[in-house]
Amino acid sequence: GLSQYSSDPRTEWDLNTYATRDEVLEAVRNLRYKGGNTFTGNPPFPLYSTPGLALTHVLEQNLKPESGARLEAEKLVILLTDGKSQDDANLVAQTLKNMGIEIFAVGVKNADEAELRQVASEPLELTVHNVLDFPLLSSLAGRLARVLCTRIKEKRSSESPGSIPVNLNPQLSPTDLKISAVTSNSMHLTWNPPLRPPKKYRIVYYPSRGGIPKEVVLDGAISSLQLANLTSQTEYLVSVFALYDTGAGDGLRGITSTLPLSRPGSLRVSELSHNSMRLSWKAAPGATHYLVLCSAAPRGAED
Repeated sequence: GLSQYSSDPRTEWDLNTYATRDEVLEAVRNLRYKGGNTFTGNPPFPLYSTPGLALTHVLEQNLKPESGARLEAEKLVILLTDGKSQDDANLVAQTLKNMGIEIFAVGVKNADEAELRQVASEPLELTVHNVLDFPLLSSLAGRLARVLCTRIKEKRSSESPGSIPVNLNPQLSPTDLKISAVTSNSMHLTWNPPLRPPKKYRIVYYPSRGGIPKEVVLDGAISSLQLANLTSQTEYLVSVFALYDTGAGDGLRGITSTLPLSRPGSLRVSELSHNSMRLSWKAAPGATHYLVLCSAAPRGAED
């Protein structure tokens, strides 16, 4: 499977889209590069990327049964990045690793190796790679393929018959997400706990049109959360994951939009003179300041 990302991730194809090696290679040949990260400037400004958003997309979209993920299969993620991170990828990377998913981090050109090492799985000498430019990736491909195959064989041989894979059993997933008390900058989440109590919950939320994902980790005994400091009139995607020592349940998802900011009402004009007037209005709930704009009406317009 393959996804591209800049400020918003996009799945190019899922794990079950193609069935043969030739089909995958043809898809790679036809792949179009996704540009357009608004955080990218001209030198000497640094390049930025959003690996946290990308890994969240992989977790929520690409590693699902409907996308071709098989419970019995080993799961590997290769993160390719060419800039300094503009968001925090550490928490979602740790969630993936806790689920038994290995992360390999490959940096190109301006990538920050310290960030790559934070995201990647152990041992870092096998999972972290950095090259100076894109053409040099071809020299890395063969070595990386050998490392990946070796790691899969090692993991399979080390697993005991009774070990628990990443489990998407409904008993491990919360249900019935309700979003209420929505305002211009907040909303309240509640959900029903899974049949098997989790150790913790991980809540991820971000604007549906693309944006930096934020997340909150709660104790497994808590099944509600107030999200605050949101952007007004914005559609948000919300996901709730139950975390266990042996993996994580399937995500419980919801979508809703914050309300527009309230506006003042009942504008009144009084105490008119040749060079002044008094304005009064009904207060807007939550407003801390008001901006008053005044300009002369076009000639011939109503007074």
